[in-house]
Amino acid sequence: MAKHGQSSAIHVQKLLGGLDYPAGKQELIDKAEKNGADRQTVQLLENMAEGQYDSPLAVSREVSRQH
Repeated sequence: MAKHGQSSAIHVQKLLGGLDYPAGKQELIDKAEKNGADRQTVQLLENMAEGQYDSPLAVSREVSRQH
């Protein structure tokens, strides 16, 4: 299961390429959608905790927690 979470986190990071941090949850969702995220990935981001994410690593940690 950890492997699946890790691959999801990598996929999310590819979709967030070029995003300036810190970024809020809605900014993450908007950027991913702009970069062609599928519905499953958008739902993953929508399920993240509200707040500001300071770095790609912070986003990856949160995404990995969902798996």
